[in-house]
Amino acid sequence: MTLSLIFIGILTLVFLGVPIILSIASVSMIGIMAIPNLVLALMPQKAFAMLDSFSLLALPYFILAGAIMTRGGMSAGLIEFSQKVVGHIRGSLGHTSILSCVAMANISGSSTAEAAAVGSVTIPPMKEAGYRPGYAASIVAAAATVGPIIPPSMTMIIYGSITGVSIGGLFVAGVLPGIIIALLLMALIYGMSYLPSYPELRHTLPRASLREVVRATVKVWPALLAPIIIMGGILGGIFTATEAGVVACVYSLAVSMLWYRQLRWRDLPAVLVDAAVTTAMVAGVIGMAGVLGWLLSYLSFNEVVLEVLRGITDNGLLMLLLLIIIMLVLTMMLDGLAVVVVMVPTIVYIGNAFNIDPLHLGILMVMITQIGGLTPPVAILLFVTTSIAKIPFSEGVRAVWPFVGVLVFTLMLVMLVPSIATWLPGLALTK
Repeated sequence: MTLSLIFIGILTLVFLGVPIILSIASVSMIGIMAIPNLVLALMPQKAFAMLDSFSLLALPYFILAGAIMTRGGMSAGLIEFSQKVVGHIRGSLGHTSILSCVAMANISGSSTAEAAAVGSVTIPPMKEAGYRPGYAASIVAAAATVGPIIPPSMTMIIYGSITGVSIGGLFVAGVLPGIIIALLLMALIYGMSYLPSYPELRHTLPRASLREVVRATVKVWPALLAPIIIMGGILGGIFTATEAGVVACVYSLAVSMLWYRQLRWRDLPAVLVDAAVTTAMVAGVIGMAGVLGWLLSYLSFNEVVLEVLRGITDNGLLMLLLLIIIMLVLTMMLDGLAVVVVMVPTIVYIGNAFNIDPLHLGILMVMITQIGGLTPPVAILLFVTTSIAKIPFSEGVRAVWPFVGVLVFTLMLVMLVPSIATWLPGLALTK
């Protein structure tokens, strides 16, 4: 089986509606069976080898912590807090959605979870205030992209476990890019509020008094303290990124039960089942993508791609731009998680050949997966938010492009100015 047939097979199955995990597994299985000297027993071996990583142990813990915090009332409190802080600014409900996603990013680490949690609370009020449903859905979908960029992040954990790059370093590196995306999205909404075609954005909420802001802050301070505990512990050497997931679970359980008192012992089985299902889905994709990645490596995919790209340019910056374009195209058509597991070894291999900082490259890859979640035909984030808004997917697609432009602009900015991603890790991890 040639390399071209592998990718054609996967794309064909995906466009036929076959789930990504089955598409990758089917093509990998056929590929192994078709290549002489390979046996089918390699498939479970390579899948297990992909999952046999201490770093990946952090995934189920952070998934569980996010599920506990969401069920325990933290997300609702953060949205209320965001409304008190930015509700008086033009485009207030849009700003509330963005600030809520930034705050939620410190809890969930998953863009789809953020889109569902924040969208279910903020999209109905936006529609009632006159926001076009497609525009409201696009705001939340774009804002949710900061989930895996601002730590903790499942994508960063997977990238770090595959490449050996410091997960703590990746966590710190994502802070500034995530904040920049949020600020630019808010600036875009504020600027659009002055356009005659967006009168609904001029709607504002009454300015909250200092007492109301303080009261909202007191209500959510345990949630705001969570990232400080997690990042402080990692950077201070108190615990590893994997152990930080356990700390996040214990902390979220204590806060949800003792502070918010919205989580009961009888609720835990449902929370555990939800987290287990999510973990199984993620682990399944990682395992099968690991098999495909090994098969591509066996067929010398890395060397073939490097040779082709070197035939185009020997300039490091242009090579980085080419890698970004390739990943953007792939994430538009395939699940971002699967693309990361399959393609990152090749991307890092080429990056090392051109002396590209792997930390810088890692943040760019994480950002690309989120842009892919916002752009059709896959656009999983838009699927989530348009479902909440109860509108056709196409209506969200028509409204999302200004927000995609902001994300692409930020991606290019981080590409051209690597210090945006590398300055904080250099400062925090240097002892």
